[in-house]
Amino acid sequence: MKRTLALFFCLILMFVNTVYGDQPKVAAKAAILMDMDSGRVLWGKNEHEPMSMASTTKIMTAIIALERADINATVTVSKNATLAPPVKMHLSEGEEIRLYDLLLAMMLQSYNDSAVAVAEYVCGSVEEFCDAMNLKAGELGCLDTHFETPNGLDKGNHHSTAYDMALITRYALENEEFLKLISTPSASFTTSKRSYSFTNKDRLLREYEGALGVKTGFTNKAGQCFAGAARRGNEGYVSVVLASGWGSVGKEQKWIDTKEILDYGFENFQVKEIISEGTQVADLTVERGEGDSVPLICRDFASVTIGEDEEVTYRLEVPESMEAPLYKGQRVGTYYALIDGQVIAQSGVVTSEAVAAKSLKSYLTKIFNLFISNSQGNVIY
Repeated sequence: MKRTLALFFCLILMFVNTVYGDQPKVAAKAAILMDMDSGRVLWGKNEHEPMSMASTTKIMTAIIALERADINATVTVSKNATLAPPVKMHLSEGEEIRLYDLLLAMMLQSYNDSAVAVAEYVCGSVEEFCDAMNLKAGELGCLDTHFETPNGLDKGNHHSTAYDMALITRYALENEEFLKLISTPSASFTTSKRSYSFTNKDRLLREYEGALGVKTGFTNKAGQCFAGAARRGNEGYVSVVLASGWGSVGKEQKWIDTKEILDYGFENFQVKEIISEGTQVADLTVERGEGDSVPLICRDFASVTIGEDEEVTYRLEVPESMEAPLYKGQRVGTYYALIDGQVIAQSGVVTSEAVAAKSLKSYLTKIFNLFISNSQGNVIY
């Protein structure tokens, strides 16, 4: 009996290791790994659970400002901005500062007063700026995100999910100015009232190969949060951890969790060409044409990040036949690549050559040639 139980538990352990053995082990309550190029979710843990996201909020704040305003514009700080709680750069009412310098302070040191100053300059008020943030979140396909502050301080229904924050981060990384901003190691500048100097507190930039950085976050409600990204060669990944812990333990844990997730990406996935331009995928029957059929080929090239054990299947959607004339390169359908039934890439399917329609002249020529051929083959006595 004991041997039977031991064998049973060994089998269970083997099953668990087989299914979950290579999965990232993270303390964060919610986390995600997303392919930077395709947006495909490669791994997740409670990735759709609504949670506070603290100063990772400032990713959206930065991208709204970069898209809507002149980064070299001069911002006059309001009294409202100076009242923001710590962490803050202690701006003074009436202080004049370049918008880009405010963004540097906000992203490198997570200053809350700089975020309010940015919001008020770009949209006139914090409330209108949050409306713009929520509108952008909807445009990006976020499923459960609502912004009530531009700096991430807990207020009302301010929340997001690991999945939504990954979507926002991936979008922001497509902006060259945003990339430059988050990868800046240190900054020094002078305003109308004083000089500032500080370093980027994003440890991932210094501790992880290929790191692009992105944004830290912490509130008592959200715990330690971090949205990060890294690229090595043709592989790029976005990671998000929410509620990696509280206090000094959680402060260290968010880096441990992030590296674990990114390591999982680089160690278990690779970019593969799954659709090749010019590959023949079928023959299309042609009606009333000079030819009876025409080869169909893929118009596009597609490479996707996939796991070593993931199987790619294909689905072709083209008509059974088409009537001539057909021109070379005419799109007639779509070729889909799928993993577990989900489309991960697709290509237009086109004709590889033209097919002219049959004309009366061509029809008579064909009949004449057939007659001549038959006549030459017969012997008349």
